[in-house]
Amino acid sequence: MMPSRSDAIAYGLLTLTALFWGGNFVVGRAVSSEIPPIALAWWRWCFALGLILPFCLVPLWRKRRQLWQARWPLLLLAALGVTAFNTLVYLGLQTATASDALLILSAGPILILLISWVLYREKISTGQLLGVSLSLLGVLMIISRGAPWRLLSQLEGNLGLIWILLAVISWAFYSVLLRLRPHGLTGFEFFASSVILGFLLLTPFYLYEHWVQARILIWNEQSLYALFYVSIFASVLAFLFWNQGVAQLGANRTGYFIHLIPVWGILLAYLFLAERLYLFHALGIGMIVGGLILSTGRAVTVKN
Repeated sequence: MMPSRSDAIAYGLLTLTALFWGGNFVVGRAVSSEIPPIALAWWRWCFALGLILPFCLVPLWRKRRQLWQARWPLLLLAALGVTAFNTLVYLGLQTATASDALLILSAGPILILLISWVLYREKISTGQLLGVSLSLLGVLMIISRGAPWRLLSQLEGNLGLIWILLAVISWAFYSVLLRLRPHGLTGFEFFASSVILGFLLLTPFYLYEHWVQARILIWNEQSLYALFYVSIFASVLAFLFWNQGVAQLGANRTGYFIHLIPVWGILLAYLFLAERLYLFHALGIGMIVGGLILSTGRAVTVKN
């Protein structure tokens, strides 16, 4: 049965969203020598904020009392989803390859399952426990470059993978804690408030990087293109397309498209960064996918 025209459009928009988010990792790696990591995150949200502010200022002002009452959950979610996740990714991409980062990202659903059990005591079956263990072994396989027994020595040479793992943990906490999202805010209002708060929280770190560490953004054609991409495509358009997909298809069907992010990202990394995959990558991703199947009996979906 052929999908309806509206469903087909939603599939296309979600595929583009996965492409934009996968490309974010490739761009972060490509400009790692020209744009300091915190500067990349700060300017990304600065440009994105400039684009959405004219459309969100009045609605947010009208709901200022509601926003103030929900300030602590909003601050926590903004810190995890906007400030921490993207900054940690860009820190990791200073030394980690985009392919490694994307493969570790694919373990996110398993970490969400584990954190849900820790925080909310959601039941974990034997199959889910085996799946979590297998997926975590897959992550260790990638981080250790296929030699888990030499994990510590491998990490000394590539701190970037630790930053990426911390980024995925941050995103997993964000996904689990989304249940704290205040009711009464539209998706766009929640996104806008998260960007504003996350941007403000990130500013002291950017000033420290710029003035104390003296890490200066090199303004040139490449850096401008990179900032244009991460702010418009990987931030604003990705959000709009994702929400349109959720509205048309529902959260469960939409969640499957999360798994396209590593696929697109690794393909782009191969085409534009000449990155290669090795046997330990295949073993690691096989363990992660096997863990996902054991944990759910199907692909894991993430409600965003």
